[in-house]
Amino acid sequence: MVLVAALMLVLIGLPVLAGLGVMLAQAWGQGWPDLPGLAVGLRLTLVTGVGATLLSLAVSIPLARWLWARGAARGWLAPFLAVPHAALGLGLAFLLAPSGWLVRLLSPWATGWNLPPQLVTVGDPWGVTLILGLLLKEAPFLILVTLVAAANLPVARIMAEGRSLGYRPGQVWLRLIWPQLYPSLRLPLFIVLAFSLSVVDMALLLGPSHPPTLAVQILRLFTAPDPALQGPAAMLSLLLLGVMAGAIGLWIGAERVLAALARRWLRRGVRGGWRLDAAPVLAVSGVALGAGAAGVLLLWSLATRWHFPAALPEGLSMAAWRAARWVAPAAETLLIGAAVILVALLLALIWLEAEDRSGRRLRLGAFIVLPLLVPQIGFLQGLAAGFLHLGLPPGRIAVIWAELLFVFPYVLLALAGPWRALDPQQVIAAASLGAGPWRRLWRIKLPLLAGPLATAAAIGFAVSAAQFLAVLLPGAGRVQVLATEAVALASGADRRLSALHGLLLAALPLIGYAAALWLPLWLWRDRAAMKGSA
Repeated sequence: MVLVAALMLVLIGLPVLAGLGVMLAQAWGQGWPDLPGLAVGLRLTLVTGVGATLLSLAVSIPLARWLWARGAARGWLAPFLAVPHAALGLGLAFLLAPSGWLVRLLSPWATGWNLPPQLVTVGDPWGVTLILGLLLKEAPFLILVTLVAAANLPVARIMAEGRSLGYRPGQVWLRLIWPQLYPSLRLPLFIVLAFSLSVVDMALLLGPSHPPTLAVQILRLFTAPDPALQGPAAMLSLLLLGVMAGAIGLWIGAERVLAALARRWLRRGVRGGWRLDAAPVLAVSGVALGAGAAGVLLLWSLATRWHFPAALPEGLSMAAWRAARWVAPAAETLLIGAAVILVALLLALIWLEAEDRSGRRLRLGAFIVLPLLVPQIGFLQGLAAGFLHLGLPPGRIAVIWAELLFVFPYVLLALAGPWRALDPQQVIAAASLGAGPWRRLWRIKLPLLAGPLATAAAIGFAVSAAQFLAVLLPGAGRVQVLATEAVALASGADRRLSALHGLLLAALPLIGYAAALWLPLWLWRDRAAMKGSA
């Protein structure tokens, strides 16, 4: 057990602490950077980060109830959970820009525009489009966490009892069920808040650029050719870390105030109110935006000429696909993703099997989720510098290790529940027949967990494919994957090539999720009881 704990600390916990330590060392003795637009960037960071988190939480409450009532969570959520931020951001940029597909569909018959309007949609100074993009990604995550937590409650019984007292279903969910679910949502909410405050790839695609958010300003300083800017960048990273810690602290304080107010509201027992259910409207709007983003990426990847205000391209061509500039980034994405998944699954199995054999839980949760609660832009740059000091040059190995810090927590969480829910009687029966620990693992546990293992692998690949900073900084620009190429090409003139990379970036994780659903069905096609649910 001690060796397993040491392994997890060395591979997962210590790299994050080392990266933060290098960041502190770079910032030590630095004066406060006098940068134009710093105050505006800080305000923009708070507005977009906190606003996206609050809206995601508000949207997740009615949608979670609506999906629970219909048992349709997986079909609705899987595409949004699988698609990386960069792919969704690129699709939304092509959809919502002044010359985007949405305006083209409405012009000129509804708008009278024969030229792109002089409007600021993508990159607006208040970050509204960035908030929308984050909302489309983070709300499904919170809905999924809510539904997983609801599985541990007798929701149907509580709903029936609440209805018998005269409450409508939405009121029962909000008054009686959701307060019991919220403790399970706190950590995911903090992860969403931390990510939204420090996001870079989606901020580059949808956020303003003059000035940008604080995280984008830090990235520009870190990647500038002048080494003297490393210190100011580290100082701003400390500022961003303080902003995130302060936001989480204020959130915790607001919880106490709102809890007191909510208790007074609950005691009133009001049964009237607005009868309109917003969940169907929210669901249809989200699906429409997601489908529109995917559709415009597909059209642009095949378009020959597409002049404004034409709703569709003049013709379709496979020229961008035949150029094969996407092959190397796609292959690199698959290679790195496969390596990260294998290592993450192996570590998760070592973790869980060690718990089974020792009968004790590993108390390392704080170290495991730490990469999700600190600004990536700060500790990843420090981690890249630390790799150089260890003699590990920028490249594929450094990127795999950096991505592992973000993939492993999700793989472990996806696998831990099904692992601990295994019927111990089957393992005990195998042991009574003389099967040793390793044989019980290979012949009993792993076959029974084929579905959860496939799901954990699909989740891990989706997280790996979505990584932008974990490739850009430890790889020092030498490793080109679909995420980095999609963001880099977004500012270029070739929309076809940019759309092609964005479309592939969205498609690969979706294929992974589809494979995770299909694998148990194929593997146990002759054993109906073992097909289960992935």
